[in-house]
Amino acid sequence: MLRKSWWKILSFVLLMYTCTMGFLVKIPVLDGRLQQSIRNMFFHVPMWFGMMVLFTVSVIYAVKSLNSGKPVHDHYATEYARSGIVFGILGITTGAIWARYQWGAFWSSDPKQNGAAIALLIYLAYFVLRGSVDDESKRARLSAVYNIFAFAMLFPTIWILPRLTESLHPGGEGSEGNPALNGGDLAPAMRIVFWPAVIGWTLLGVWITTLRIRLQTYKEKMLEHV
Repeated sequence: MLRKSWWKILSFVLLMYTCTMGFLVKIPVLDGRLQQSIRNMFFHVPMWFGMMVLFTVSVIYAVKSLNSGKPVHDHYATEYARSGIVFGILGITTGAIWARYQWGAFWSSDPKQNGAAIALLIYLAYFVLRGSVDDESKRARLSAVYNIFAFAMLFPTIWILPRLTESLHPGGEGSEGNPALNGGDLAPAMRIVFWPAVIGWTLLGVWITTLRIRLQTYKEKMLEHV
């Protein structure tokens, strides 16, 4: 039992560590802009990491679904996409709170904010598509193709276009450095909290998804016996 659950225990430990040290670790004072709000980096940025991992696993199962036609692959693709959207919404929410303190408004129409919103709307349309098709086989095929399209759109909307235009986010035009990823900008004391946070939040996303998959499997078995 312990062998199968070690990663769940690891997720719990890392998140407890993150939620504790995230508020206790010494924050370096540079020019006074970020101040204590930089602690949100232990929550906001790792959630985006988790979202990308969940969407990546989802598209992998979407490709498997196209190749095999097995319903189980379609279920996995759907649930990982669902969890990815949840993490994306959490990422936007924590980012908006951070923006309120740093930029003076929850939403500043920053290219990264707009791109993230567009990416999530594209993924939300994935579930609209699934709900509009009754035939299971056809739904699985259409959903898999759309999943691949949605995943491909993540890169221009979130990672490419915001870096080619003026952005308040790190990495954009007019903004120097990328504190969330650049080891030279990230203080060592923060780094030992940030990366465990990335792993912990990502594992939590996988954990939630596996529970959803087990629930769906249980419901299907119950329907078979009705």
